[in-house]
Amino acid sequence: MSAQLDQVTVSTDPDAQETKEWLDALAAVLEQEGPERAHYLMERLIDLARQAGSDIPFSANTAYVNTIPAHLENHCPGNLEYEEKLRSWMRWNAMAMVVKANRADGDLGGHLSSFASLANMLGIGFNHFWKAPSENHGGDLLYIQGHSSPGVYARAFLEGRLSEEQLTNFRREVDGKGLSSYPHPKLMPDFWQFPTVSMGLGPLMAIYQARFLKYLHARSIADTTDRKVWAFCGDGEMDEPESMGAIGMAGREKLDNLVIVVNCNLQRLDGPVRGNGKIIQELESDFRGAGWNVVKVIWGPGWDALLAKDKEGILKKVMMETVDGEYQNYKAKDGAYVRKHFFGKHPKLLEMVANMTDDDIWRLTRGGHDPHKIYAAFKVAQEHKGQPTVLLVKTIKGFGMGKHGEARNTAHQTKKLSDEAVREMRDRYSIPIPDDQLADIPFYKPSDDAPEIKYLHERRKALGGYLPARRVKADETLVVPPLSSFQNVLEATPEGREISTTQAFVRIITALLKDQSLGQRVVPILVDESRTFGMEGLFRQIGIFNQQGQLYEPVDKDQVMYYREDKAGQILQEGINEAGGMSSWIAAATSYSTNNRVMIPFFTYYSMFGMQRIGDLAWAAGDMRARGFMMGGTAGRTTLNGEGLQHEDGHSHLFAAAIPNCLPYDPTFSHEVAVIIQDGLRRMVTEQEDVFYYITIMNENYSHPGLKAGQEEGILKGMYLLQEGDKAAKQRVQLIGSGTILRESIFAAELLKNDWNIAADIWSAPSLTLVAREGQDAERWNLVNPTKPQRVPYVTQLLQGTEGPIVATTDYMRLFAEQIRAYMPKDRSYRVLGTDGFGRSDSRVKLREFFEVNRYYITVAALKSLTEEGKIDAKVVEQAVVKYGLNPNKPNPVTQ
Repeated sequence: MSAQLDQVTVSTDPDAQETKEWLDALAAVLEQEGPERAHYLMERLIDLARQAGSDIPFSANTAYVNTIPAHLENHCPGNLEYEEKLRSWMRWNAMAMVVKANRADGDLGGHLSSFASLANMLGIGFNHFWKAPSENHGGDLLYIQGHSSPGVYARAFLEGRLSEEQLTNFRREVDGKGLSSYPHPKLMPDFWQFPTVSMGLGPLMAIYQARFLKYLHARSIADTTDRKVWAFCGDGEMDEPESMGAIGMAGREKLDNLVIVVNCNLQRLDGPVRGNGKIIQELESDFRGAGWNVVKVIWGPGWDALLAKDKEGILKKVMMETVDGEYQNYKAKDGAYVRKHFFGKHPKLLEMVANMTDDDIWRLTRGGHDPHKIYAAFKVAQEHKGQPTVLLVKTIKGFGMGKHGEARNTAHQTKKLSDEAVREMRDRYSIPIPDDQLADIPFYKPSDDAPEIKYLHERRKALGGYLPARRVKADETLVVPPLSSFQNVLEATPEGREISTTQAFVRIITALLKDQSLGQRVVPILVDESRTFGMEGLFRQIGIFNQQGQLYEPVDKDQVMYYREDKAGQILQEGINEAGGMSSWIAAATSYSTNNRVMIPFFTYYSMFGMQRIGDLAWAAGDMRARGFMMGGTAGRTTLNGEGLQHEDGHSHLFAAAIPNCLPYDPTFSHEVAVIIQDGLRRMVTEQEDVFYYITIMNENYSHPGLKAGQEEGILKGMYLLQEGDKAAKQRVQLIGSGTILRESIFAAELLKNDWNIAADIWSAPSLTLVAREGQDAERWNLVNPTKPQRVPYVTQLLQGTEGPIVATTDYMRLFAEQIRAYMPKDRSYRVLGTDGFGRSDSRVKLREFFEVNRYYITVAALKSLTEEGKIDAKVVEQAVVKYGLNPNKPNPVTQ
């Protein structure tokens, strides 16, 4: 094999002299005119060859070596002796934190190996690059690789920002003394900026965060000129579709304020990322093809001299041909193994290292563990213009853990170390802890006047303060308009006029855009459905944000509502991309924290393609304490006639109900939408509460009754009496509904009255979820306060003075209305109708018949409930079934 390689090296060039002449000419251009001129000439040559018919396949890959040549590196200006000591102490404390936690409770978990491979990169960043918010700088934004949190805590401990008690209680948060497992702003609101677990969300959110900084600057809301977004992720994490899903957008938008650092330790949770391939080369091709500046940091300084000797390119060739599974294996063994299995692939390579001992070979480090290589790469990333930058940094998973985890498949799960392993780590990093204390694995922190600790504080002082750190509230105060500002949707619709709640929402947002205080802070976010929602009028009014402006004349320029892109446009149009839209919404919804600027985002999308598709991002928004409005358009299982199974939403409110700080509403009428949005503005802008709203809106047109005095409180609480039935009637029922199906309850009340002489009180329930949460809260309080006056849930208070059975009907699964069953008055029948099952195409009338939520089924359900309470004869129900043409043998829609 070695002989064959040698022959290949010689025989691949049929005219070595001609090659040398071309290379000498290129070298002269590089030396005399620079790399840009050389690049131009090479592109012209390639273009000429292609025009002549030569098939030159494109490759976005470069050699498997560092992108920055050794002679062009910027060397780290810091005190490397101090930084190495600090890094060692952090490694020790991170290890102690996880191991102590798992010796006390073996089920707590934790991770050691990710920070072990990242420690040099985080150290260089914190010491020399990442600025904290200050008077002159908005601060850099850091998406820290989630599994490396122990190392970040270890640094904050040395800075005096976290106590030993907090480290001891790692992953023990219930009593308020511990630290969260991963970066969680919800749990540590003044520390972590962003959550980065679930994996894949960090890179995606970082890309849209960087674009939002450009948006703020273009619209003169905040100066974000020198701010950077840095996102750290693992190479295994890049398999998540979200990690790579928006890199094309970042390249297209030229987000030169974005740096993604991929920690290429070649391992994921179970084994190699690409055992038979090369993940760095794969990612280089993907990112460079998407328009990114790609910087590879593969080899440490010891390799520079060997590569300089590699005149024939044999070492580079072997580096390229060696697969990642082999590279992982080398670092799990020793120098002798590397000599035999790597350098032994070619006799000239063995000659090259003949004077090196096995220990010398073992000390040939990877680039991610050398401060100078890392500093040089970070410097290039910080200064590069016109493109986003990705740093592909090769490291060793579990670096420093030795035979107990370094480069082994088990490294990710390693959280318990033996006394021997602890001792070896202490010795490797020269931690001044005596043998008789080692069993306790004590944390190590020198005195505050130690030169290394002083240096640590000096570095952060020079960069504006400590990171990570999060702003809890914005400093600015904006005035929220009164409810009367939305008068055109608070009043009853004129006779003969019908509108949808989507149209009401458009009127509300139009009024907000004109508001002097809030208008410029409204961020409409759309995912290529503007015309569906009747929002295309905003295109011309406020424009679509595009950093290049509009370089073409739109085809509909002659129309009033033409498609207008603008450098200072206010709309964020994300295309067919719910994940991108949600990521933009998150950036805007957390702007009060990241930018000290309150923004009011409205993300409007098909409800079916929202919570279902971006549920993980919605959960992350809750973790990030986001504030804003998510508008689920064309909501409900039966309101979007004709679209079918994949478009009709009968479950988004169940997803929303699972997020504690999400306030979900399913309003029926325009006045309800206005009351909810205005109060949401009060809570999120004036009070700066960490809540966000999910509001479903429909495209079905009908008349609206207008707001009656005193209804506001009930709307916000989630339920109120909309219409009272005939007080003189002998029998009565209570009908609850939300969304457009409330109207079916209203029609059912007419049937009950006209056909059966039964009165019905109509209850509008804009938020069954909030009603349920309030009931749960009262129930819990009663449980733990048994001797105090017992609280009565809100819905119980509303219904306990009424008469007759209760029937709730919505356009969602039965579970949606089942949430409040526990709080019904005692000895009262409660029946729920819903739209369980797959959606399908048809008219609204036929869909409501199919799902058994139309006025006729509601009427029969009310009669059946009266029968069960012994108030009418069962034959009446049978008569109603016949009268309304209901098919008793019709299959259950959930099975169809």
